[in-house]
Amino acid sequence: MTSSKTTVVIIGASFAGVPIAHSLLKEVTTVKVILINPSPTFYFSIAGPRIMAKPAAFRPEQYLIPIESAFKKYSSESFKFVQGRVTAISPEDKSVMVDGQTAIQFDHLVIAAGSTTASTTRSDIPIPFKQSNTDNMSTLINNAQQAISSASQIVIAGAGPIGVELAGEIAEAAQDQGKPVKITLVSASDRVLPMLKKSGSKAAESLLTQKNVAIITSNKVTDAVRSTNGTWNISLSNGQQLAADLYIPTTGLVPNNSFIPQQWLDTDGWVKVDRELRVQGGQNAPLPIYAAGDITNNSMRLSFKAAEQAAVVAANIKNDILGSKYKRRVYDQGDSIMMMVPVGASGGTGQLFGMTTWSFMVKAIKGKDFFVSKAPSIIGAS
Repeated sequence: MTSSKTTVVIIGASFAGVPIAHSLLKEVTTVKVILINPSPTFYFSIAGPRIMAKPAAFRPEQYLIPIESAFKKYSSESFKFVQGRVTAISPEDKSVMVDGQTAIQFDHLVIAAGSTTASTTRSDIPIPFKQSNTDNMSTLINNAQQAISSASQIVIAGAGPIGVELAGEIAEAAQDQGKPVKITLVSASDRVLPMLKKSGSKAAESLLTQKNVAIITSNKVTDAVRSTNGTWNISLSNGQQLAADLYIPTTGLVPNNSFIPQQWLDTDGWVKVDRELRVQGGQNAPLPIYAAGDITNNSMRLSFKAAEQAAVVAANIKNDILGSKYKRRVYDQGDSIMMMVPVGASGGTGQLFGMTTWSFMVKAIKGKDFFVSKAPSIIGAS
């Protein structure tokens, strides 16, 4: 590596980290990007509910894309991929530690480590709605597919987009196979998809009911115990008991923050950033370190919001390196909900620009393939 290169280390190769890397490499000839990720593949998690419920819907290479294949057009002087887990950050000597043994120096650092879910990290049968923090995605997905396809009673906790999409996909797959599967969807709110207008929730409930999904609202799962014979006993906040072959929690995101200094995190474990997406230190002074995507304390943790943040971080690092040729940018997540939620391949609901989306629109736009055909262009491999 020549000393004239400015080294930008990016932690995490998903919906935020990958576009930042491409943007810098395309426009800054004096940059060296080092991209660090636990897995060698990019997981197109948007399609997770269909991948898990319908194993034949996609080929694995459509949703598990080798990260290095997306960067082969850049020289080794400009780009390096490091497979490993960052275990520590040292802002004092501007380095990160990978797997507890390799120190990598940086001039600029981007934390795009994302989030995980309780279901992805569970010890028994992980259902990976997010990238695993190890290199085992194919195994996790195969095991999840087998567990779902062999279950006859499934309880899904959480009626946000993932819970609703998963329930719809599993129910549709069972109907297509002529297989009786009892699916129960539990919502802590008084309706499914509570972030949408009531008309969107009603549309989802109607589509789920048509697919014989039982919906329990205004209840939380308070306990879920797996017995020695593999069946689940699930307790709800109203005292009701449910039995299942498979229990799938879809609630809540967990920050991938084990390596991040405590003073950079808010009380919930997300990285504190200012409007320029600079990491805030203990005294709320901005550091020459950025964060983007799910790991930040911006509350809308959606893939297209990660892409918006990526554009802001890339612009500000370009300004740091090249000066006023590039304008500094700020990020405002806004408050408008933009969401499409397929309930199987036949239709769905959502909200765009304040309007509840028609079922046929969701079918045509997202329900067809869960955007999996866009995965190569998102990672830049096409």
